[in-house]
Formats: sequence, C-alpha cells, structure tokens
Amino acid sequence: MGSRRKFLEKVSLTTVGLPLLSTPLNLFATSCEPYEGPILKVAIMGLGSYGTRVAEAMQTCTRAKLVGVISGTPSKIEKWKEKYNIPEKNCYNYENYDAIKDNPDIDAVYIITPNGLHKEQTLKVAKTGKHVICEKPMGINAAEGQAMVDGCKAANVKLLIGYRMHFEPKTMAAIKMRQDGEFGQPKFFQGQSGFTIGDPTQWRLNKELSGGGAMMDIGIYSINGARYMLGEDPIWITAQETKTDPVKFKEGIDETIQFQMGFPSGAVANCLSTYAMNNLDRFYMTGSDGFVEMQPSTGYGPIEGRTHKGPLPQPHVTHQTLQMDGMAALIYDGVQPIVPVDGEEGVKDMKIIDAIFLAAKTGKKVEL
Repeated sequence: MGSRRKFLEKVSLTTVGLPLLSTPLNLFATSCEPYEGPILKVAIMGLGSYGTRVAEAMQTCTRAKLVGVISGTPSKIEKWKEKYNIPEKNCYNYENYDAIKDNPDIDAVYIITPNGLHKEQTLKVAKTGKHVICEKPMGINAAEGQAMVDGCKAANVKLLIGYRMHFEPKTMAAIKMRQDGEFGQPKFFQGQSGFTIGDPTQWRLNKELSGGGAMMDIGIYSINGARYMLGEDPIWITAQETKTDPVKFKEGIDETIQFQMGFPSGAVANCLSTYAMNNLDRFYMTGSDGFVEMQPSTGYGPIEGRTHKGPLPQPHVTHQTLQMDGMAALIYDGVQPIVPVDGEEGVKDMKIIDAIFLAAKTGKKVEL
C-alpha cells in the first residue's frame, strides 16, 4: 500500500494542467482509497536493456505487475527470479513458452525482442489466449504487422504496441492543445530522430533481425510523432538515403534517411532518421496560430516542451510506468489513450516505413 500512496502523490502532480482524460492514470487521482480493481499480470519476453527498463518501471505501477519472464538465457532468468521475486512456475524459455496457456498467473506477454522475431512470437502468444504487448516496430514490414493484427483478433486477445509517448504528459498536453485548436490549422512538422550507434555486431545492424537500420529503431518516432502532432495520416512520401559507412551499415541497413510526408490538409513534414549523428531528438510543429516544440521529444525523459503560450509544465513521470498502467486500464476498463496504441496503429507506421524505403530506393514519390 505504501507504493500506492507514493504513486498517488506523483499522479496528483502529473495531472496539473492536463485534461481529465489525457492519461488513464487520472482515473485514480481523485481518490485516496487504495486501488482494488483487476491487476494486469505481465510476463516480459526478452530480458535485455529495454526489458530491464520496463521491469524497473513496473515496480511503481498500480494496475500492472511483473509476474513472469521468458528468455533464452538461463542466467538472466535466475537473476530476474531473485530480483523481482518471480516464482519458478512463471519462468519460460523460447522453446516452451506456449505452456503459458495453462498458467492463470499470466494475463499478458510484453514482447521485447528483435523486430524480426515479433510476428512469430506474437502469433504464438496469441494462441495461448494471453494478451500481447509488442515493442515497436511491431514487425519488419506492414504485411507482418497485419498478420499479427489478424492473428490476435482470431484468438480474441488484445494486441497493443509499446508506444510509450502516447501516455507521456507533455506530449499529451501538446496533442490536446492541437485538438482544441490552440495552434490553429497545423501547417508543418519537423522531426529529428537519431544518435550514433555503437557496437557493429549488435542485432540492430543485422537485417534479418532488425528489418532495417535507423528507420526501424529511431526514425519511427518521427513518423509516429508527425501523425499525432498534425492529427492526420500522410498521403505521399519522398525520401533520400545517405550512407557514409557501408562496412558498418551493410545492404538493407539504413544509416541516414531524410524523408518528407504530405497530408490531406496540405500540411507537410520534413524528417531525419539517422544512426550517424547525436543530439537529434526534436519535434517542431507550427500552425496558423501558434507552435509547439519538444526537445528532447522522445527520449526516456524528462521531455521538455514549449509553445507560443510558454513552457509545458507537466512534471516527468517514468514513461513505461504510465504506459503499463494505461494499457491495463485499456484492457480492463476500455479506457482509450488520446492516441491509439493498438495493432492497427502499429500497421499504419509500418506502411509508412515500407513507403519510405521504397521512395529512397526508387527516388520517386510514393502515394499512400
């Protein structure tokens, strides 16, 4: 109960200046009573650095709890069992995790493995009757993403994508301002997403496992950001690829891509995705009556934002904590975030990525 009280104190600060439904966590901010509703019991598949980040964030969740692990590394399983008090019966490897179908202690599996494994693992988890949370990108192309959506629908389970920014308070405040017309008609978006990647042997630089390079890993933030900041989906794409190190960035692994998107309203976006430059984490959107700038815009936090009306004041709360509590509220109460986090949302981004790769390869405008 002590962690619950600390959580409520955080939420009371977070909700200052935010609309009531900017995040599902506001459902609890008006009550001092301990939460007594259903808890989303989650097993994490993939115990790497981001899986660890999610596990740590879940320690302060109110509606979601880490209860199981799936890993191909026995030593990691043993470490997590001890650290997070996970029972042996909730521990699985990549050969036997279909046995979770008989484990009532697990409600959902959060897949945090290389992109190329997402489709197979999602479909296998769905067949067990457990909900699926899949880290983005949801697959290596739109066809895989659609197969995942179809498979989860056939199994009557939820498929949610790890869009943590769809729960981040400053981001939600900016989107609400746009929805309320405070920027006027959105006209232009600029997204800069990138960093200098290190170890050349890592899976992110392996085409089979990653499906691509920087675009899959970091460029997807500018794609998704353009869509939620402008409030519409693009209808055409142009793109240009630059590769300065073909040894590190082999065929099929993009180093740097600049891409442009056109939207039905006439708004345009100009974005950069790269694995070769640092200090790139910025969104800027201008409309007929105002602007919003986020920098950092998608890092783990704190996010910083300002508009023509001044700084966005919402305090930082760990993104993955908000995400997992928000997803529990979605699954159990049907509370939808301002921007969707379902499989269909993931497929939209994958279609755009497919178009960007095609445009960069052909040098032609690709219609969507």
